[in-house]
Amino acid sequence: MKLCRFFPDRLGLVEGQTVYDVTPALACVPQATYPYPLGDQLIAHLPAVMAEVQRLKATAPALNLNDLALLLPFANPGKIIAAPVNYKKHLQEVLDDPNLHHNNQINHIERAGLFLKAQSSLVDPSVGITQALPDRRTDHEVELVVVIGKTARNVSRKEALDYVAGYCVGLDITIRGPEERSMRKSPDTYTTLGPWLTTADELPDAGHLDLTLSVDDEPRQSSNTSELILGVAALIEFGSKFYTLHPGDVIFTGTPEGVGPVRSGQTIRASVQHLGELIVNVH
Repeated sequence: MKLCRFFPDRLGLVEGQTVYDVTPALACVPQATYPYPLGDQLIAHLPAVMAEVQRLKATAPALNLNDLALLLPFANPGKIIAAPVNYKKHLQEVLDDPNLHHNNQINHIERAGLFLKAQSSLVDPSVGITQALPDRRTDHEVELVVVIGKTARNVSRKEALDYVAGYCVGLDITIRGPEERSMRKSPDTYTTLGPWLTTADELPDAGHLDLTLSVDDEPRQSSNTSELILGVAALIEFGSKFYTLHPGDVIFTGTPEGVGPVRSGQTIRASVQHLGELIVNVH
């Protein structure tokens, strides 16, 4: 199942170019009161939402995907966990180019560990990216994003995929420079994901997916998730050793080689096989 959100805060079931407005399915998400539970409540109750979506589809209004302004696929993503230099060729690319590493220490991911991006960096895909420091180089990074579906702590690699709600295409935007990763990657609008949530039952193997990114139709990045140093299950195992993962937490799994600068007025098209294409404007 492919679930999207679109303006103004509607829930949609995506089938090809048709989006069925199934917003009433949100009624099965329990109403929360303060103190609010951790995590995104749509994701926490995703099986019930999916069942209600299936029931509603037959009578739901049908809309054209191209006519909709897409929002983040779920409203309250939690921790944004990201994997640095997690593709073999990208690791070498960063080591070889001073414009990418700026004399920062670059380690293999098993040694460097994961990092966090600020939740405030999230933006709806239809809003687009606003450069925080236009005089500095700002780069694109396409990534496979894993959405955690239930609370996880010290999860084994063998069991890790049982904790996945689904997958999205992600854009991790970064300013190049000497600062820590989490600072350079956390300005407002520097994280987005979508175009919808593809539920885990539709994608039993995330280890062999093509990724591509173009800027104004110029190909920049092209790879496959088989090139990941740590795959999805290994990243969940690694991350859950350090953090309790909650429904709606997301893991950006890393970007392949071919990162490059973007500037105001350009359009980024980022895709992951079976997950759709993010189209995001740069301001």
